[in-house]
Amino acid sequence: MSLNRTDSGLINTLLDAVAGGTLEIVDLTAPLSSSTPTLKLPAPFVNLIDFSLEAVSAFDEPGPFWKHNNIHTGEHIGTHVDAPSHWISGRDGDDVSQLPLTRLVAPAVVLDFSAQAAEDPDFVLEIDHVKTWEAEHGALPDGGWLLLRTGWDKFAEDADAFLNIDDGGSHTPGISAACAKWLGEETGIAGLGVETVGIDAGNAGAFDPPFPAHYYLLGNNKYGVTLLQNLAQLPPTGALIVVAPLKITGGTASPARVLALVEHGR
Repeated sequence: MSLNRTDSGLINTLLDAVAGGTLEIVDLTAPLSSSTPTLKLPAPFVNLIDFSLEAVSAFDEPGPFWKHNNIHTGEHIGTHVDAPSHWISGRDGDDVSQLPLTRLVAPAVVLDFSAQAAEDPDFVLEIDHVKTWEAEHGALPDGGWLLLRTGWDKFAEDADAFLNIDDGGSHTPGISAACAKWLGEETGIAGLGVETVGIDAGNAGAFDPPFPAHYYLLGNNKYGVTLLQNLAQLPPTGALIVVAPLKITGGTASPARVLALVEHGR
């Protein structure tokens, strides 16, 4: 049955708030193109293909009335959702088509450590950072998302600066192994969202265990979202996030459109 404006007071209130500007929709998604920065694993590991469009027709002989393309991409390219089945610790967990909707539309909090990351690109979030934030803003939301703002989205159009690789590896911020374990095992969050290319710090392959954000979060039925933008437009608390991956059967991840709803003036 179609939903008319008279069918639901809650829906009407939401629509009126958006139309009137008291509820703002913020796009947290990075544009997806062949120039989108992607994770580069060293040999002997195999990398995913980058995103590309293949023209099939453009109002011409193969399709005179339409334009359409094939898309070629790895699962973990651009702004994307990591499902538990992506990592060895969650290998028997949900794939990306099985993620519960109530965890994809959920409250979000923003922890802003952009100043620290500007001083040290290898900055990692520790348990004490989160507890200090909680003392000011309240507990992390059960079933909600922790969004880590590091200011890294400012490099999103410069792949070299974004990946920040030198002879010592990749230098991008993330979370420590202890904090990853605590978030995975001791909190009720649905997942972690970051502005970087992956949910782990750039040099997290040297942590114990390697890539602990993946290991502890995905291993405890939590999710990751990467390559977010515009977190500066969100308040520390009070936003609602909408994470919309493709429903890929058997997929370990999917490119996603990620939106936030924010009350004007918060």
